[in-house]
Amino acid sequence: MTILVIAEHDNRSLKAATLNTVTAALAIGTPVHVLVAGHNAADVAQAASQIAGVGKVIAADGLSLAEGLAENVAAQIVSIASGHSHILFPATASGKNVAPRVAAKLDVAQISDITAVVSPDTFERPIYAGNAIATLQSGDAIKVITVRTTGFDAAAATGGNAPIESVAVVADSGKSRFVGREVTKSDRPELTAAKIIVSGGRALGSADKFQEVLTPLADKLCAAMGASRAAVDAGYAANDLQVGQTGKIVAPQLYIACGISGAIQHLAGMKDSKVIVAINKDPEAPIFSVADYGLEADLFTAVPEFVQAL
Repeated sequence: MTILVIAEHDNRSLKAATLNTVTAALAIGTPVHVLVAGHNAADVAQAASQIAGVGKVIAADGLSLAEGLAENVAAQIVSIASGHSHILFPATASGKNVAPRVAAKLDVAQISDITAVVSPDTFERPIYAGNAIATLQSGDAIKVITVRTTGFDAAAATGGNAPIESVAVVADSGKSRFVGREVTKSDRPELTAAKIIVSGGRALGSADKFQEVLTPLADKLCAAMGASRAAVDAGYAANDLQVGQTGKIVAPQLYIACGISGAIQHLAGMKDSKVIVAINKDPEAPIFSVADYGLEADLFTAVPEFVQAL
């Protein structure tokens, strides 16, 4: 039983989600192999080889994989799938884009968003926005799985010394072409990898107030900024800040929710946070049901006082 983890990277550095996925793979069994599919990604392959628990790194380096087009990456994975009992992807935008294609080409069912490994063929995953946990068993010869990274601790990034094996790169499928990429640049930590997140809701009232009230707190804590779907839909915050079932799933050490009522859509994306602090003037707000610390107060008064105290 050999488990294949698909590394997430930008051809320059390995993304943290890969480390959580390796932990999930090790819970299934060993050996664990990591596929680095990209172009001029030798540094990524080297970083993957140092992950504790990894037995081998498979490097596919070519122009057809330079931009991570799903059709080409999926074809590359299928070309080396033989001999692997499990293929694991981080449940990120990239992983969710490629995994279904691999499952379809292998004619197996995809197992999505697992949060726990019961046995090599049995897994747990949240359903109904996280209000219930389903335990499912797969009889497929090759199991294609996406891993909710917040459900697993990150593997140690150093301590390993796995060999790196190069494989032939698949030809460009010709079914899609890379046109361009718009990347949001910020001095703040990436939302899904941040240890502290300050999030705001619709109660902030405007985009200006969102920035005016939350930015000083986030700056003091060196935190990432997040938002509820209501705040994003109202135009107070950018789409890439949305936390929730239809946004990003996060589990930081500290999550501070300011003016967020706690709709089930939002709770599904942050309730696994280690410590949750809620600031809301509505004592009946659902956010208080998951909060470790709740402050019933007007956020426009409480947050500046919080910043001043820091």
